[in-house]
Amino acid sequence: MHSDGMPPDSGDKMRYGLLGANTANEQDKLEKYSGTVDWQYLKVHFEKDALLYVDASLQLTEVGKVIAADDRSQVDRWLKTGDLLKPGLPHAEYWESTNAQFTAMVISPFILIQPLPEENR
Repeated sequence: MHSDGMPPDSGDKMRYGLLGANTANEQDKLEKYSGTVDWQYLKVHFEKDALLYVDASLQLTEVGKVIAADDRSQVDRWLKTGDLLKPGLPHAEYWESTNAQFTAMVISPFILIQPLPEENR
């Protein structure tokens, strides 16, 4: 040990980045926090009022970029047209009864969801 309490340098390169240093581009970050989930996984997030339903006419990744960029005017347009909405109890009951599956993306504090088409389940 060195006098500062650090181990001697073994000559190996570090295999991790410094805290806060993230070299992933925006697309990679969005993909990292995306995936296919079932309603049972999303149910607790619904109960916490954290879900946003994204209409199938929109690309989930594009909506994620807009929300991450805090583009309130675009989000407001989608909310007014119904292309983006907070699901209600009738949605939850339907998804529960059909064992629905979704593509989901975490854009804290929200989880964006789009139901998977039947043929992709």
